[in-house]
Amino acid sequence: MVEDLFARAADLQRRGQPFALATVVRCEAPTSAKPGAKALILEDGTVSGWIGGACAEPVVVREALAAMRDGRPRLIGLIGEGARGPGRTEGMLEYPMTCHSGGTLEIYVEPSLPKPLLVLVGHGPVVETLATLGHAADYTVVALREDALATLRELGLTPQASVVVATHAESDEEALERVLATDAGYVSLVASRRRAAVILERLKHRGVSPERLGLLKAPAGLDIGAVTPEEIAVSILAEIIQSRRSRKVAWTEAKTSTTATEATDPICGMLVEIATAKYRSELPDQTIYFCCQQCKDTFDRCA
Repeated sequence: MVEDLFARAADLQRRGQPFALATVVRCEAPTSAKPGAKALILEDGTVSGWIGGACAEPVVVREALAAMRDGRPRLIGLIGEGARGPGRTEGMLEYPMTCHSGGTLEIYVEPSLPKPLLVLVGHGPVVETLATLGHAADYTVVALREDALATLRELGLTPQASVVVATHAESDEEALERVLATDAGYVSLVASRRRAAVILERLKHRGVSPERLGLLKAPAGLDIGAVTPEEIAVSILAEIIQSRRSRKVAWTEAKTSTTATEATDPICGMLVEIATAKYRSELPDQTIYFCCQQCKDTFDRCA
């Protein structure tokens, strides 16, 4: 079973598909899952493998999906009744164990994400240096010449993709119009400030939306006083990294502050995704959501 999970994980990595691997690292009896038990969680919440039953799996899936969003591993503690109190391990995310068994599980969840994509459109020393730096920073680098703009659509650019245009006035507007029509999360133009202002005006006349134009970094790169092509390439990669990391932080903060999509299980205190909650009880004035059937049954008996 474990070998099958590893084989599937390797296949997902080859295909550039995100997933998370959950491993039971410690338990306090009684628990059905034992140390070394593993499960693979896909981006759609599908689970392969075994890391515990109805009381463990929803929590692991929730944290695995969050890990795939922010790129950070986490250690989860499902603490049974009578186990040692809070503060067991620094950095552990603690949840109450709702199963009748009352055991405790500690599960390590590690995301595996595809390398971020860096697309370089154009030519010149800045592009050549950026390609070298991008590879060193563990990006998947795709370099396109000006006559290969039609292949942009085939790349399937997502909000995680970064694109730098350095066509040196030969096809700036066409390249940027094509790139800004995609979902790329970072787009920049290597140009002087004067040239960049002219390009922006031309893109407006071409009908590019203000929202997408607001995404464009022109001139490309952080203002670090760069002069040489090598220094300019460093400033651009720094801006790409800053943009990528800030998007993750923004998502995490937005997720943390969002309450309308989540409800608290009144029995165990666990946060439950309202949209996907399987267990709920309808009261005259509200709907109560639960993480598992046991919590729902306990609430219904007392209601």
